[in-house]
Amino acid sequence: MDPGGAAERAAVLREGVRRCLQQRCEQTVRILHAKVAQKSYGNEKRFFCPPPCVYLTGPGWRVKPVPGQAQQAGDTGPTVCGYMGLDGASGSAAETQKLNFEEQPDSREFGCAKTLYISDADKRKHFRLVLRLVLRGGRELGTFHSRLIKVISKPSQKKQSLKNTDLCISSGSKVSLFNRLRSQTVSTRYLSVEDGAFVASARQWAAFTLCLADEHCSQGDFPPREGYVRYGSLVQLVCTVTGLTLPPMIIRKVAKQCALLDVDEPISQLHKCAFQLPGGPPGGGGTYLCLATEKVVQFQASPCPKEANRALLNDSSCWTIIGTESVEFSFSTSLACAQEPVSVSPVPLIGSLEPAAADADTILESIHHEFTRTNFHLFVQT
Repeated sequence: MDPGGAAERAAVLREGVRRCLQQRCEQTVRILHAKVAQKSYGNEKRFFCPPPCVYLTGPGWRVKPVPGQAQQAGDTGPTVCGYMGLDGASGSAAETQKLNFEEQPDSREFGCAKTLYISDADKRKHFRLVLRLVLRGGRELGTFHSRLIKVISKPSQKKQSLKNTDLCISSGSKVSLFNRLRSQTVSTRYLSVEDGAFVASARQWAAFTLCLADEHCSQGDFPPREGYVRYGSLVQLVCTVTGLTLPPMIIRKVAKQCALLDVDEPISQLHKCAFQLPGGPPGGGGTYLCLATEKVVQFQASPCPKEANRALLNDSSCWTIIGTESVEFSFSTSLACAQEPVSVSPVPLIGSLEPAAADADTILESIHHEFTRTNFHLFVQT
């Protein structure tokens, strides 16, 4: 028994928590990725699209060490690099990609894994991404896992049915939209938001909440509707970070560079689609969401002369839609200020926290994951 040592450790922990709350030392790792990934075949490498990306946020990445902690000369700003690969892989350089983080105008650090893929030798139907963060000097900060990703061979060309909703997209889902001219990877541009405006970015993508909109509601007032999104539905795209919103648009299925105006089947992962602004003339004309280099503009479609209920589009108004996922891990390394540095992972995740009455007292019930370590201390700020 070492009551003196236990008391000292408790005092150090309390001081670390107090300092963390006062100086706002929180550090957050956010991983964004697609819900599905196409398998590569033979020598072909189908890189994940949109590419998995990582954001580092929170003031804790820039908090200076407390007295007694070593700091090398010239150590300023975030001092971390990342390595991303697939779970179950060997971790060799050929199977992982190094992430060099760049500071964004909003002070977030951004890194992107553009050359990850899953080969046909990998027979799994699902996998996770693994991110390993390493601090300057080589100390490992922690290992973080993405959400589950479904492997598909190619986008389904069959008419979708709600009997199999595995690949359907529901209202309220997070999606990414990208445009790829002439099927060339190097020409891929992603719908994103920069400086308060929608852009077509070649390097950074954004997740949007796809909501079924009510045509009887005024613009800006769109109570969420439940259900799976079908072609021909009026939808709204809302940026998950900025809240910036595109006007209500009708989502159309695209085939052979034509918008199909009479299709109402459920939309599916990696389908090509177009977004038509409502109020166009009948018979196939209309205005569609389009890109012009980095700008997001409007394209005036014309009726197809050979087939009714079709509108002729250009390449830049054809988008690929895919569901996205994100996961966040928040922690503070300042709590290890007087202890031997250790990895922060696995980071405990609280899925829900609800008040519950127990006799005369009020307790909190939580659903949590990764509470695998012993000697946990839970602090609740009031």
